[in-house]
Amino acid sequence: MQEKINFVDEDGNEMPVYVVEETRINNVNYILVTDDESDEATAYILKDISNDEDEEAVYEMVEEDSELEYIGRIFSELLEDVDITREDQGFGH
Repeated sequence: MQEKINFVDEDGNEMPVYVVEETRINNVNYILVTDDESDEATAYILKDISNDEDEEAVYEMVEEDSELEYIGRIFSELLEDVDITREDQGFGH
């Protein structure tokens, strides 16, 4: 079973997500999360933008295409049996 966390978007909408994998690239932490635990779940890549003084981790969705593609390939390699395809991310949309 994967770790479940609550993601809150800019508008205050809360969505429970499951952490599938995490990695650190160029001193930045990234997590791959899904909206449910099924094989057909939608995946999102989140980037840690926390400051040292933040009590909790602060993540934002990776939206820049080249960063999303690069980090997506890294997660695909880490999770050999998982197929990650590029679709628009959209919590609360």
